[in-house]
Amino acid sequence: MMPGLPVIEAELYGRLPEALHWRGEPNDWVRMTRPGMRLHSFLEGPCLDDDGALWLVDVPYGRIFKVDKSGDWTLAHQYEGEPHSIKSLGPRGYMLVDYKLGLLSFASDGPRVEVVADNCDDVAFLGLSDLTVLPSGDLWFTDSGRTSLSDPSGRVFHRSAAGQIRLVLDTVPYPNGIAASADGAFIYVAATRSNQILRLSATLPPSGRPMSGTFIQLSGGLGPDGLAVSTTGLLAIAQAQAGRAYLASAVGDLVAQIRLPEGRWTTSVVFGRGGDAGTLYIVEAQTASIYRADISSFQES
Repeated sequence: MMPGLPVIEAELYGRLPEALHWRGEPNDWVRMTRPGMRLHSFLEGPCLDDDGALWLVDVPYGRIFKVDKSGDWTLAHQYEGEPHSIKSLGPRGYMLVDYKLGLLSFASDGPRVEVVADNCDDVAFLGLSDLTVLPSGDLWFTDSGRTSLSDPSGRVFHRSAAGQIRLVLDTVPYPNGIAASADGAFIYVAATRSNQILRLSATLPPSGRPMSGTFIQLSGGLGPDGLAVSTTGLLAIAQAQAGRAYLASAVGDLVAQIRLPEGRWTTSVVFGRGGDAGTLYIVEAQTASIYRADISSFQES
């Protein structure tokens, strides 16, 4: 925990109903990431739709949930995959990253997910982690696989609105959450295994790798997981396995920490509808919960 930072206490917004808990045997993902455990779910990667409903994914069991404004949970879709994040493309259209299958598209009223890409230049993805969609239609996504400080070969990709995929970085120890700055000038990447937030320009050079650097150095927990940026420039950071999230200014100063009353597996964050800087939702996977925090006093100007 960062001493001296103002503390915001989050409150419970919703919890996965027991009727939707997975009852089957642990699968390969659970055995690999949580040996000896039986997980009812592992919630990740939320987004809000135009109606204010919250969408999120259940990694090991290929489930996509919708939580409406009244707090009711619906299993919107289930498939044979490992979705890590979902982002809205507008009415009923979504993009997902899936650890097993790659980059996917999904329509809320459609019968199935569709594979958009599973490689770049005929080199298979290691295992995708997160994505962000810019107003231009450009898409950035992270490819973590099982990389770490002992194998810092995690990758970041850019996909143009025309569908061209380009490798941007390939030296990151577990690239995870990803988000664009409010003005679209920069891309933030959570390097979980080095406990850092990296920053690079959203304008790529004609060829080669762009310059990137450490924007924020964190400590504690496992490292940063999901990221989100408000319309006013606040960067929210889910600190994995620490039961907390951070708020940072547009120049990289930590301005507040948000504590959860229960659970340590903070996986992801999303600001309120339209990037509203007054409300932050935090997903906690250990208890399959969504927490909400009033952060209106920390809006960036």
